[in-house]
Amino acid sequence: MTWQLQEAKQRFSEVLRRAHDDGPQIVTRHGEEVAVVIDISEYRHLTGAARDFKEFLTSGPDFDALELERDREPARFVDLS
Repeated sequence: MTWQLQEAKQRFSEVLRRAHDDGPQIVTRHGEEVAVVIDISEYRHLTGAARDFKEFLTSGPDFDALELERDREPARFVDLS
């Protein structure tokens, strides 16, 4: 369903209910589509399950499995004079 902005503001609870029951609700301003209201479950499905920051950091690659070797030569000298 499409809602004019002023009507959507006045009937916001109904817009939310319809987004939950009937699907996405489009909001227009001066006849132009400017926003869409969707149910939170649909939003989460579209964006994927959000992980917290700690989970994000710990989900990275296992660096212990990498074979990294540091060059044992001393760092080069840079003459700044």
